[in-house]
Amino acid sequence: MAQQLQDNDKKPISSELTDATPLLNDQQALQEQAKQDGMLFFRGLLDRQAVLEVRKAILDILDEYDLLDRSRPLMEGSADLDQVHRYTAEEIAWNGVGVPLDIYHRVQKLECFHALAHSPALIRLYTNLFGAEPFVHPRNIGRVMLPHMDQKVTPSHQDYLHIQGTEHTWTCWVPLGDVPRELGGLAMLKGSQQSGLLGVTAAPGAGGLESILCGLDYEWQTCEYQAGDVITFHSHTVHKSMPNRMPGRVRLSCDFRYQPAHEPIESASLLPHGPFAWEELYEGWTRSELMHYWNKMNFEYTAFDESIRWQKDKIC
Repeated sequence: MAQQLQDNDKKPISSELTDATPLLNDQQALQEQAKQDGMLFFRGLLDRQAVLEVRKAILDILDEYDLLDRSRPLMEGSADLDQVHRYTAEEIAWNGVGVPLDIYHRVQKLECFHALAHSPALIRLYTNLFGAEPFVHPRNIGRVMLPHMDQKVTPSHQDYLHIQGTEHTWTCWVPLGDVPRELGGLAMLKGSQQSGLLGVTAAPGAGGLESILCGLDYEWQTCEYQAGDVITFHSHTVHKSMPNRMPGRVRLSCDFRYQPAHEPIESASLLPHGPFAWEELYEGWTRSELMHYWNKMNFEYTAFDESIRWQKDKIC
């Protein structure tokens, strides 16, 4: 009888992320660590107050929709569960962002949210990581994960399935506030980019696809995240979210993406995240350098390959 392959997805989280801050000014060491692990974690890379400004702006929107418990401090992010559950499972599952379309539209209009992706500390990081000029994808993603009984965790996956373009695109995950393990932060499969692009199977949660990790033996890592922390990872590095075990608490985070400016891109990466138009999102903005900045680029465009997203049977 053939022995069943182990499922790397089921391995427990066994260690803490290592702070790569000492490598920031050593380009060679930074690139070697990135090549080995497929990820880099930085404690306090971003200005904490700038991150909390974005947090407050999003919580203000949720408060306008009566979704927060007003007996608690706003910045705590405590939800009014009765109000949260006025939404259906389908409404909060929209596009994997945790809130219905109308609320997410308000989030996408926040200038401070998009400006955070252009923070000088991030530009310096990716300049050193790539050894070349970085390009900031404008398609920024906000995760406003309401504590709804039907909210699903994001399954183990690789971002390349959804971004494409160059495989050298790196995602930057930023917790918008302190995220203890119980709140459901990000878990990383250290070194998993070395296995290349993996097959997928259907799964609930953001993206709707789970990477098939049968027969792999990589190590899961996470940590207690704080506002200002950053975890960045290669488009082939497997990662997932952990379940929210803090009843009533909203988890806020965002995904920014960066690539070497001279490498190919898939055209959808220049569109807003959602069925929106840039001009409507820009209403009231004051920083012109954040708008349509990619129009000056001379990109090579690649076609989106749907075949890599075809679903297979999980064999473990």
